[in-house]
Amino acid sequence: MAVESIAKTLGTGSGVDVTALVTGLVEASFANKNKALATKSDTLTAQISKIGELKSTISDFASALAALTAGGTLSTQPTSARSDVLTVTRLAGADLTGLNASVEVRQLAQGQVASTNAFAGGKDSVIGTGTLTLTFGSATVAGNAMTDFAAGPAAPIAITIDSAHSTLDGVARAINAANAGVTASIMTDSSGARLVVKGASGASQAFELTGTGDLAQLDIGRTATASQVNSIAQDALLALDGVETRSPTNSVYGLIEGVRIDLVSAAVGTRVAIGAKAPTSEINQMVTNFIETYNQVYTLVKAATNAVDGPLRGDPAAKDLLRQLKGMTLATLLPDAASDTPKSLADIGVATQRDGSLSVDTARLATVLTSFPKNVEAIFAQGAGLTKALSAIAGKATNKDTGLGVSQANYEKAQIKVADEKEDVLAATEKLRSRMTQQFAAMDAKVAAYKSTQSFLEQQIKAWNGGD
Repeated sequence: MAVESIAKTLGTGSGVDVTALVTGLVEASFANKNKALATKSDTLTAQISKIGELKSTISDFASALAALTAGGTLSTQPTSARSDVLTVTRLAGADLTGLNASVEVRQLAQGQVASTNAFAGGKDSVIGTGTLTLTFGSATVAGNAMTDFAAGPAAPIAITIDSAHSTLDGVARAINAANAGVTASIMTDSSGARLVVKGASGASQAFELTGTGDLAQLDIGRTATASQVNSIAQDALLALDGVETRSPTNSVYGLIEGVRIDLVSAAVGTRVAIGAKAPTSEINQMVTNFIETYNQVYTLVKAATNAVDGPLRGDPAAKDLLRQLKGMTLATLLPDAASDTPKSLADIGVATQRDGSLSVDTARLATVLTSFPKNVEAIFAQGAGLTKALSAIAGKATNKDTGLGVSQANYEKAQIKVADEKEDVLAATEKLRSRMTQQFAAMDAKVAAYKSTQSFLEQQIKAWNGGD
């Protein structure tokens, strides 16, 4: 406020616009410094922004490639000639080249399903309290009656039925809460409500359920008279190339290495052919997509490091990223491959153009896919080959200790330093403004005094002259 008050009084003696004069002199004194700091700040802002863009772009590129190769579609897939009988799925890491087999599904696996007689009172029928004992093993069933049962090695499971679960519905909820290996539900029709208990698939998962006291009316097993077995527990029976085997579930692992077989229906006497389909179209599309994305990334990095106007033209990490991208086509992606087989992108027809972008020789790629399918699949395998190489480039580029992360940290520190310098200049500006204002105020006061003396003298002279 003091400075402003002084400024408002300036010029009264000299007639000069001192405020404008001081402002002009102060701005001129710091013009070059402010311009240099502004330019430096803009440059650092552009560099920080471009570093962030490059880090995000290369990371997204590597992540997208990893996601595509993890999907398994770029590997040879198993095929089933009868998907209504069985389906096949490739397991991660499996090499199914040349797969040729046949499977006959003779019987599906299923779990035991048993139900009690109907209770006229419905699901709210009071049964009683006590303990239900569940025992797993192997059973023989004739009609709907269990005629024999051999307990398995597992200990029987006790399920407590308290007063809060004494109804038919409460018993079902108590059985499910026990997580004992069976599920219970209530089926209601015109006759009333029944307790239905279902076990897991497999011949060894048959079960007996016996209750104490009033719970005995829910018994399932050899001595039960108020329940029936509606579905028997059995294994799946299937034959691989004529050799029979069994499985406790309808999802079969290990019968064919690297393949999961899901049984859909039994077809005794029908041999379903299982083969392999090479991912020719998928890999062709993958190569096209990779090249398109690579070219976009390369163009971005190349522009950022352009020697004339690139914001990162002097950045060593950005230049190293460009160098690594340029070397991708010749990089060895399959170090263990035989010397006379494809092991790089260049070997499968991907070439670097004069401007640094990539293109593909589709005819060469088709030939290599036919002659060396395993090598091509290995190049695009999950976590290996091209995915591993690009992930390494992205990891190095974004590393906080050696890559673009270091550059970003340095630029951010420099930006903070520029901000501090701006604050210093601002403080110096205000200090100079205050000092010059005070100096001109003193000068103006002296001018005013001189003018006052001059006026007095002029009046005296006029008075003297008038006296004559």
